[in-house]
Amino acid sequence: MSNERVTEPEVNKNVNPSDDFDTKETVSTAPESDDSILDFDDDPLSATSVSKKSLVIFFLIDTSGSMKGKKMGELNTVMEELIPEIRRVGEADTEVKVAVLTFSTEVRWMYSNPIPIEDFEWARLRASGVTSMGAAFKELNHRMSRNSFLNSPSLSFAPVIFLMTDGYPSDDYKEGLRELQTNSWYKFGLKAALGIGQEANDNILAEFTGSKDTVVHAYSGGQLAQMIKIIAVTSSQIGSKSMTLSDDTGHEIGEEDVFAAKQKLLGQQIQELVSTQTDGDDVPFDTGW
Repeated sequence: MSNERVTEPEVNKNVNPSDDFDTKETVSTAPESDDSILDFDDDPLSATSVSKKSLVIFFLIDTSGSMKGKKMGELNTVMEELIPEIRRVGEADTEVKVAVLTFSTEVRWMYSNPIPIEDFEWARLRASGVTSMGAAFKELNHRMSRNSFLNSPSLSFAPVIFLMTDGYPSDDYKEGLRELQTNSWYKFGLKAALGIGQEANDNILAEFTGSKDTVVHAYSGGQLAQMIKIIAVTSSQIGSKSMTLSDDTGHEIGEEDVFAAKQKLLGQQIQELVSTQTDGDDVPFDTGW
């Protein structure tokens, strides 16, 4: 797989909403049913000894002009530090890949395909332009399919999707979100969001994640570093583990309930970890940075 950097967005306006997690498309080395198998078969907090599976972590990052300066500098530094920590997630039974989508006036992928975490190198981002969040949602919907970024021949965990922004969208984010919500990979994926600085709207971020528990806020460089690491590592750990659920009668319950339980667990663990963080003497972004 090439590590080619993408310099222009590849947006397909003819997105087929059915081209997602539930389709029965095939790849050459996998049986037809693999695309719809949801293989969660162990305790939610312990990794299983199943065949190697694929997990893609999507980072959606606001690179608009308001991120210029300390915000973008701190984010670049934290992401460089984060990659080695994610490399320890999943161990031998999970192939973890990373895909980075940036959005400002245009939307761009850092690389042309998801990169295995062992080979991933962070390319430092620059900030300029407006906040095209809706366009980013549409592009994510297009790429999050078996025909594109989720074409692993092995079984796949539902993806982890992490949104970071410091302001209000400059386009129609609701339209983009409606399109994205038709995508079953998004529906079943683990979603979390980080608001950066005073202008970020946590209500919009909760619309994206589906829960306020999976939204956190950073008002300073130190908090930004803490929150990015908490969300990325925790969601990757939960996303790469298999689990089953059963009701009071001992019968297994539906796949949607399993994914809902993972999302709920993510919210609980994020809030518990956030509550233990201290601000210290960190300087807020909005007071001179």
